[in-house]
Amino acid sequence: GRVRLPTNESSERLLRLRHSSAHVLAMAVQKLFPRAQVTIGPWIDNGFYYDFDNPDPFTEADLKLIKKEMDAIIKKDLPFRKEAVSREEAQRRIEGIGEQYKLEILQGLKEPITLYHIGDEWWDLCAGPHVETTGDLNPKALSLDSVAGAYWRGDETRPMLQRIYGTCWETPDQLKEFKKLREEAKLRDHRKLGQALGLFSIQEDAGGGLVFWHPKGSRMRRIIEEMWKEEHVADGYELLYTPHIANVNLWKTSGHLDFYRESMFDQMDVEGEEYQLKPMNCPFHCLVYKEGLRSYRELPLRWAELGTVYRYERSGTLHGLMRVRGFTQDDAHIFCLPSQLADEIRRVLELVERILGKFGFNELEVMLSTRPEKSVGSDEIWAKATIALEEALQAKGWTFTVDEGGGAFYGPKIDIKIRDAIGRLWQCSTIQCDFNLPERFDLEYVSSDGSRQRPIMVHRAIFGSIERFFGILVESYAGEFPLWLAPVQMRLLPVVDSSVDYCHEIAGRAKKLGLRVEVDLTGERIAKMIRTGEKDKIPLLAVVGAVEVENGTLNIRVRKQGEIGELPVDQVLGRISDAEQNCGAF
Repeated sequence: GRVRLPTNESSERLLRLRHSSAHVLAMAVQKLFPRAQVTIGPWIDNGFYYDFDNPDPFTEADLKLIKKEMDAIIKKDLPFRKEAVSREEAQRRIEGIGEQYKLEILQGLKEPITLYHIGDEWWDLCAGPHVETTGDLNPKALSLDSVAGAYWRGDETRPMLQRIYGTCWETPDQLKEFKKLREEAKLRDHRKLGQALGLFSIQEDAGGGLVFWHPKGSRMRRIIEEMWKEEHVADGYELLYTPHIANVNLWKTSGHLDFYRESMFDQMDVEGEEYQLKPMNCPFHCLVYKEGLRSYRELPLRWAELGTVYRYERSGTLHGLMRVRGFTQDDAHIFCLPSQLADEIRRVLELVERILGKFGFNELEVMLSTRPEKSVGSDEIWAKATIALEEALQAKGWTFTVDEGGGAFYGPKIDIKIRDAIGRLWQCSTIQCDFNLPERFDLEYVSSDGSRQRPIMVHRAIFGSIERFFGILVESYAGEFPLWLAPVQMRLLPVVDSSVDYCHEIAGRAKKLGLRVEVDLTGERIAKMIRTGEKDKIPLLAVVGAVEVENGTLNIRVRKQGEIGELPVDQVLGRISDAEQNCGAF
């Protein structure tokens, strides 16, 4: 079995080890490179980094020297010591060592201000937490990975810093497993596989972060979207279609222009008015809701839309299908009575489980995020909604963690992560209560006593976005898609010219059944056709010679299993159809 790797959330010890590693790294760098200025050094998902302002860029050779120096500091077993100081004292000490970035950081800090010392040799402005001594770090469970450029404060107008990335674990075994996983992840990179299998491309001529779906990728997308639509219709949703742009006033009403402006593209001029590419679908659904007075008898309303949205991302942050500028959300909004909320949430959880389960994602990590300090909505509605989310999770029997104060300002939410084939977690599904938009759009229904009330609005997505989910699928399956999802389910390999017509006839029959079967017309030798089919990761290859034509059969090879022998054509097509229906195997 695999070594199950801990996370910062699951292990506070790991988080301390990583944070302390960042400090040891900075101390080592300043010992070896006295002119390097220190900035920030947080823990991150698989380790830590530290940003330095150094006159010369660090090289690979420098990393080896720095790691050696870190090992020496660890061997000295120096204590980490916390010291609380006044703002003035902190400023005096920072000025004393001429660290200008630390001064800027100090300005943004609230009291109490704390320093962490490593022995009596080095200190940093820091809130902690840390391990007891440098000896708690295991040099064999820690490695320095790479150097990259990063702007100070992420701002292109500020100085370019040198960021050193490291990874750190509790044991050498964990580090070994992580490195193995990282190698595996490289082989599964969806950008490489997407290109090799002809699924999609990002065309730099058209601009960064914009996805072009090629025929094979589009086939898969259509299968995913059709399944999604059928599941939603069966669960009592109506499907909506809404525009891609709207008058900017809509985004003023919704408040997005205030709190979401950084992620929105600039407005365009339409007859002297400003229009906006949509970054969200929700305001559009609110407008549809307002079309006429609603009665409590009509609720809940469940409206779903595969809505394409556009969000500005810095070009440096774009990454394949995972971070893009235009993507399709599998969005839905539920408008319901407060008394219906727990039931509606439970239904969404069931739907999430059903849809993600079809792709083999059965291991989910669930987090409930509660009211933050700054929020809109009454105490009563927050309490009721939070309890409703908890009740729904308990009714489902799911274990979940609680992120106290981690909710959005407009309502509590449930986030669901899936675990892929190599054990990585991906955030996909979100279920979010919203007390803000019903207020801003003045949404109402007539209650049973004739009074006007606000509905509760729930935003929810299952995949998150089609593009990103597709990227996750490519990596999780390593391009070896199951039979029901594969863009080509079976390729027919004619061994002799006389079997080509027979192959075309079978491909035609398959097409009528809605199956995806193609004929290899390269005229290559059979061994080469089989190798190509395996390289293209096609689930079924059928060798067709004179014997098969004579017998009305196909000689089937199953991906990863090899040859299973001669089968009647009807049986083969029937078994592919069954797999298609049940999201199963051949």
